[in-house]
Amino acid sequence: MTSSPTVTATFCATLVDEWIRLGVRHAVVAPGSRSTPLALAVGARNDLEVHVFHDERSASYAALGIAIESGVPAILLSTSGTAAVQFHAAAVEAHHAEVPMLICTADRPPELQGVGAPQTIDQRNLYGVASRTFVDAGIADDKDFETWRDLAQNCLESACGESPGPVQINFPFREPLIGEIGELPDAKGRMPLKRSVNPTPSRSDIEEVANMLRGKRGVIIAGAGCDSSGSVAQLSRTLGWPLLADPRSGCRITETDSPVVVAAADTFLRSKATAKLLYPDVILRLGQPPVSKVVNSWLQESGAQYIAISATPQLIDPDRVVSRHVLGSISEWCSGLVDYFAEKRERQEGNVEWLSSWQRTELVTQQSITDSLASEKDATEPAVARELSRRIPSGSRLVVSSSMPVRDIEWFAEPRDGLQVYVNRGASGIDGVVSTAIGVALASRVPTYLLIGDIAMLHDSNGLIGLAKRSADVRIVCIDNRGGGIFSFLPQATSLNVDRFEQLFGTPHDSNIELIARAHGVTGLSIDSIDALISQIDQPGPWVACIATNRTENVAMHDRLIATTAEALARES
Repeated sequence: MTSSPTVTATFCATLVDEWIRLGVRHAVVAPGSRSTPLALAVGARNDLEVHVFHDERSASYAALGIAIESGVPAILLSTSGTAAVQFHAAAVEAHHAEVPMLICTADRPPELQGVGAPQTIDQRNLYGVASRTFVDAGIADDKDFETWRDLAQNCLESACGESPGPVQINFPFREPLIGEIGELPDAKGRMPLKRSVNPTPSRSDIEEVANMLRGKRGVIIAGAGCDSSGSVAQLSRTLGWPLLADPRSGCRITETDSPVVVAAADTFLRSKATAKLLYPDVILRLGQPPVSKVVNSWLQESGAQYIAISATPQLIDPDRVVSRHVLGSISEWCSGLVDYFAEKRERQEGNVEWLSSWQRTELVTQQSITDSLASEKDATEPAVARELSRRIPSGSRLVVSSSMPVRDIEWFAEPRDGLQVYVNRGASGIDGVVSTAIGVALASRVPTYLLIGDIAMLHDSNGLIGLAKRSADVRIVCIDNRGGGIFSFLPQATSLNVDRFEQLFGTPHDSNIELIARAHGVTGLSIDSIDALISQIDQPGPWVACIATNRTENVAMHDRLIATTAEALARES
């Protein structure tokens, strides 16, 4: 006997056992019949947290969130047919964001392919170029008994390799689907997961980059992917350069001694006079580019030499401005450069006034924003972003939706310590944001806040299914401006008549998000002031707090903030 329900059950149990031995701690399962053998294998393990999601798209984004937080993929499982197709959006996001995923798709056996069997589609390499590897597991056969653990290892190593991403393993299960688990093949010692180790920068590499930086007026751009805020800040101080820190970088920290962190660049660089005065000679980008279109445009317009350091080979350079790309651990590069300049006893004395000009501009802008928001009577979108990021307890997580929420955090969140910010910026879509936050909460086991708009909230309201019973403290702040708020900032808003704009871009809706939350057993409430938001922040989740705003007034509010800041900077010059 080479294939039987027992062989299938043992094969699945072996894969799960090996993945657990290598560090996998979560499985996300979307229910279905054809996936029974693997579902039973994960359900039988007490050392694996199993999370069941009714909606496959929600399941896939929850698995994405788990991997974003932990760095280790969850076992993601679906039945056959269109169920497996629902994983595609999350796979694309994981591909571009370099997040590891183990996607297990159950399938019909070969004899049911191409004959019109229900729930049967061509699942071979279903996610195309988004997959790091596609594996056809085939019908389980005991003659391959000794290779099963190797298969599990190879799949996990591919997902977590030099460029992490999704791996699809397709399982054509033949009925009967339930079998007794037999003896598993022996484990070959506890082999650690072979993660790609970035090359340590050599002395000559350090010297080459140091020569590009020496004696120049420059800026450090810290994006997602920085692994040590302390080493990044130390390099900024050594060079006498400002540190423009994207919220996702973890480098937007509070400093009292010689502060170098700049958080309000998006606001003050909108002033053309200020922007030109601050053009650098050299740009050193660590990790991914910032979210801010204003900052990226300013970097491009400056014409400065642009050096990018990243931990993976993928270079993100949509503006085609990077002149030198180096690969390696960002913390090692920063420490190596700091040590090099210390050894040479070089101090960037000429940059004192350069850094001071940035510090003054940052101080004036932050004060202007504070004063402007304090003068507003209602709970504005910028004020919500600023206060939420300021008041969240240290050690928490903040997940931010694409479109306006991430931009408001980029523009208005002040430096602070003890907060990790996550945004799905691989493909920058609004898919699955609620479920991503739930995945982060499941993996982190700490309060996880989500700042999201109403359209993105409705797009993934299925993520709320079962949330009330999960061990996930998710606290959702939903900006409800009855439509697509970001489009009000684009040319469509002024070039089209109001009716056409609202039909195609504003897209108003009549959904009551509070009631949707309550329908899922989650606390839903309305908040109408910043004070009420501050009072709600510390309440244990899950809850959804909706804040009603007006899209037109929101644009005007942003314009007032920019104008007020420009006036304040002009007075200081």
